[in-house]
Amino acid sequence: MSTSPGEEAVRPGSAEQQRLDEDDLRRKHWKRWGPYVSERAWGTVREDYSPYGTAWESVPHDHARSKAYRWNEDGLAGICDRHQFVCLALALWNGRDPILKERMFGLTGNEGNHGEDPKEYYFYLDSTPTHSYMKFLYKYPQAAFPYAQLIEENRRRGRSDPEFELLDTGVFAGDRYFDVGVEYAKASPEDLLMRIQIVNRGPDPAQLTVLPTIWFRNTWSWGLDVRRPRMRKGESTSSVSIVEFDHEYYGPRRLLCEGGPDLLFTENETNTRRLYGDVDGARHVKDGINDYVVQGDKGAVNPDQIGSKASAHYVVTALPDRPVTIRLRFTNGSAEGAVDPQAFDAVFAARLKEADEFYAALAPANVSEDARMVQRQAFAGLLWSKQFYHYDVDRWLKGDPAGPEPPKERLHGRNADWTHLYNADVISMPDKWEYPWYAAWDLAFHCLPIALVDPRFAKDQLVLMLREWYMHPNGQIPAYEWALGDVNPPVHAWAAWRVYKIEKKRKGVGDRIFLERVFHKLLLNFTWWVNRKDAEGKNIFQGGFLGLDNIGVFDRSKPLPTGGHIEQSDATSWMGIYVVDRVGTGAGRPGL
Repeated sequence: MSTSPGEEAVRPGSAEQQRLDEDDLRRKHWKRWGPYVSERAWGTVREDYSPYGTAWESVPHDHARSKAYRWNEDGLAGICDRHQFVCLALALWNGRDPILKERMFGLTGNEGNHGEDPKEYYFYLDSTPTHSYMKFLYKYPQAAFPYAQLIEENRRRGRSDPEFELLDTGVFAGDRYFDVGVEYAKASPEDLLMRIQIVNRGPDPAQLTVLPTIWFRNTWSWGLDVRRPRMRKGESTSSVSIVEFDHEYYGPRRLLCEGGPDLLFTENETNTRRLYGDVDGARHVKDGINDYVVQGDKGAVNPDQIGSKASAHYVVTALPDRPVTIRLRFTNGSAEGAVDPQAFDAVFAARLKEADEFYAALAPANVSEDARMVQRQAFAGLLWSKQFYHYDVDRWLKGDPAGPEPPKERLHGRNADWTHLYNADVISMPDKWEYPWYAAWDLAFHCLPIALVDPRFAKDQLVLMLREWYMHPNGQIPAYEWALGDVNPPVHAWAAWRVYKIEKKRKGVGDRIFLERVFHKLLLNFTWWVNRKDAEGKNIFQGGFLGLDNIGVFDRSKPLPTGGHIEQSDATSWMGIYVVDRVGTGAGRPGL
């Protein structure tokens, strides 16, 4: 039997495979920390508390730096724990921008002539499945980032015009930009090394402010759990500055910052002065570090050097094509010698070598080196696109005890029929900017390539969508947060069967228990399809966002404006496939 590219077995005993095995057996939690921070939490349904579901306008990009998020965080090249209690990401300032570059920018659905669109250049270069090694590249202009120009020009253009991109603004003329590379390596499951490399691609020396930032997700402002974790300046030396805290879940932790930079502290709290005109609002707020660095407001950070958000303040002058390296270590260990450059870089070299070995074993022997790198970077994109996703629909609809009462319209609006749904998990996303939320059928497709590098995670993702706090009691699988009750193509059974066969080919034995787990839930989902999507009982299925024609004149998930219904050949075809694949997944049941 021939083997498809990428389905060859990983050689047993590789260091990365051992880490995967240790994590699967829960001997060591190698996946506790990973790239689970979104690139955009603004403009999402979860953060929308407007009467009529205007998510893009409820929390726009301009508010994001000042408003504490309710449900999850965002950042640049960020990592966090699997519950997103603690986040670490990068902020930058070129000395010309009106704000810090703390998160990705893009156009909302109403601002872009072709819908929502990220207006940044960044690349996921590498990642192992346990995130023992990761690499990210961001291209930051030295001129002022053209926020207003991108918005205004794209608003002016019609749908028949091309999109106006960041490159079209001329902001990269003469190669006047920084390559900002961010790498992570794990010395142990709880010992994370961060290496930032700045390369000035322009012809002249240029200054860049670099702000590695650590913060706690705000879990205390909503009237449910008032406990507020605190971080403070530790006892530093001339060569190392230390941010330290004692977390109730993770114990004592330190962020060790090479070179002894100044430490800036504030609170991850909403700036009510800026957003709501509250003259009595707190001074030390979420955008305090922004105001300190960009506006020179010395009172915006806490002089006592304590808070729930902190940044190491580096100002570097980069000569053309002369890399500048900054090292940090987030650890539960000692600070002694922890950022010694030679020992530090040795950990990176070891993890990179192990990543090379892992992917070398995965790629077919007869493909070119270039094809191997394409495959590897594709896996990096999948692995970097994991995200901590948090959404409690009942709480979201009713509001928080400490918050204002939501408008009554919300109780009969978006997702009102999904009050059972409670999500707080690391999930594979289509991506972390345009789609910073899961889509069930995208996830199902993604689980096939994920199974080639991490079959456990692929299986867990497929099972997760079928759990009682995800799946609707009527058997429907949640589609996506804009409309959980919309209809996606029924590909879950197909994905489960394919993941089973991929793992069986790699390991020599298939996980029949996994098949049985998904089979019982898929029986419910199949019944929902039969009873809800076949209005006349003729096995011709109608309606839904089914993929073969995502954009049409009519919203196929709603009644037609003229009455009647659309009979969709794609829906009937999908159901035919579902029947076949359901039989496949049933192979895990005794007697089948």
